[in-house]
Amino acid sequence: MNLDLSKIKKVFFIGIGGIGISALARMALSQGVMVSGLNDEEGGKTLETLEQDGIKVVLKKDFKKLPDADLYVYSDAWDFRGPEIINEAKKTGKPVLTYFEALGQFARGYKVIAIAGTHGKTTTTAMVANILIDAGFDPTCIIGSFVPTFGRGSATSRDKNGSNFRSGSSKYLVVEADEYNRHFLNFHPFITVITNIEPDHLDYYKDIADIRTAFGELISQTSDTVIYNGGDSDISVLVHGYNGKTVDYSKYLDKVPRLSVPGEHNKINAAAALVVADALGVALDVAQKSLAGFSGTWRRLEKKGETEEGTIVYDDYAHHPTEIKASLQALRELYPKNKKNITILFQPHLYSRTKALFDDFAKSFSQADRILLLPIYFAREIKDENISSEKLAEAITEQGDNAQAFSSFELAETFLKSLDWGSKDVFVTMGAGEAYKVADKMFDLTNNKNIV
Repeated sequence: MNLDLSKIKKVFFIGIGGIGISALARMALSQGVMVSGLNDEEGGKTLETLEQDGIKVVLKKDFKKLPDADLYVYSDAWDFRGPEIINEAKKTGKPVLTYFEALGQFARGYKVIAIAGTHGKTTTTAMVANILIDAGFDPTCIIGSFVPTFGRGSATSRDKNGSNFRSGSSKYLVVEADEYNRHFLNFHPFITVITNIEPDHLDYYKDIADIRTAFGELISQTSDTVIYNGGDSDISVLVHGYNGKTVDYSKYLDKVPRLSVPGEHNKINAAAALVVADALGVALDVAQKSLAGFSGTWRRLEKKGETEEGTIVYDDYAHHPTEIKASLQALRELYPKNKKNITILFQPHLYSRTKALFDDFAKSFSQADRILLLPIYFAREIKDENISSEKLAEAITEQGDNAQAFSSFELAETFLKSLDWGSKDVFVTMGAGEAYKVADKMFDLTNNKNIV
């Protein structure tokens, strides 16, 4: 399908509060389109910033009638959360697209720089975007997080809250390309970066071979350059059949400057960003200076603050065993075991992922002193009684680690408030769900003190 975007004057977004789809809503708004949307949850940073941008959002509990629009866009989760609304949109005869299908349409006409991979997409995308901004390329950017240097509604403004979208005037679009449901195949990139390939999203993919096939298709759709991690054997095999330019970004590791963000994984992400910069002709010193000043993104090992009593609070989006290990390794670089105690409050994301990677999850928390588990977040699934946070806690404990599961957020909050938090403590909310809300209730970081 090739939409004539000049005829799209009004777009209605179903599930507009999602971190990706909300960025597309901002992109449409920046192009003069009338934008409105529906969401099932109220509050939160995404909805707050949408409303600040002048986008009207109706909550599902208040939803009465589907508004007239030229295009309806929905997030995958709404196949589960509101299929009747999607079906109603389809009955209008107007185009009804998933978020990534619609983004693929809006991406036509740009030179797309797509950042793909099982892990590291968000940070690498933000690093690439910031380098191109600092180098004067003025790119448009879509990312699955809030980037402090992205000013909402303007290509040049700066806003301490940042944004997940940046409107630029150049031909370049830097985009985080998700492999779920083969979504990234909606792009035909100019440059593709592939960070790594691991088993994930096994609620959709049959196995790792199926995942490799999808990445192979993305490579074949890339018009100019594929930038890849040569240390990943799966990717190395895939790029051999590509006719365009290929660059192994592991060869740029020695060019990465001292970073402000911790962890070996971020050094690897930075190497990938340096190769993109090099491919586009950005001077090495300009790219290195940009990376050295990169301060991270929202919910990617984000330091939320420090209480008056000295407790340090972080929030992290890690929801895959490899990501959890990388985040804990980075934290231990900052806070060695003999100096700080790390408590992780983790919310597993999806029954299917927890079940498929159960043994890996059980072994991924060894660098933490205490692991507390919230109920599994099931964004797009029916509850699976065969898997639970309680079973995962038992498996973690069998590995010799200190783990405990809670059947509700309220019970977890009560337990956490009973603990004596002090200067030796680092508290981390972790996961792609809503664990961060517990820290918001426990700690008043605005005034730097514990609430408890």
